[in-house]
Amino acid sequence: AAPAGAVSFSMKHTEGVSVEVACQGRAEVGSGPSSGTRWPLDKGTVLRFSMSRASTEVNDNKVTVSFYAEGGQPINQAGVFLTGIGISLDVDADRDGVVEKNNPNKASWTWGPEGHGAILLVSCDKESP
Repeated sequence: AAPAGAVSFSMKHTEGVSVEVACQGRAEVGSGPSSGTRWPLDKGTVLRFSMSRASTEVNDNKVTVSFYAEGGQPINQAGVFLTGIGISLDVDADRDGVVEKNNPNKASWTWGPEGHGAILLVSCDKESP
């Protein structure tokens, strides 16, 4: 996606984004939201970004990549907006018919009618050869 003539790039990102740059097989962590570091734009350079928490609103995080020509002249920019989606596997840990997100019994299991913890039923039969 780099424009013709680009030989290096830098990036800025919002606080909720983690960035890793893989150049020639070695990975470096992009330090800070706008570190000013320039990386060579070699074949196989990969920019990986992720979010470790859910967003508070749609498109609330962003990564902007700036491309530079030989000599450091800026050529162009590309950006992507990110929305982190929170996913959680919740269970009816106290077996009362209500799934609760923060039930204290999620971390343990006790057998019997007064027990607690998720009951997982697994189908291990061969339905297709």
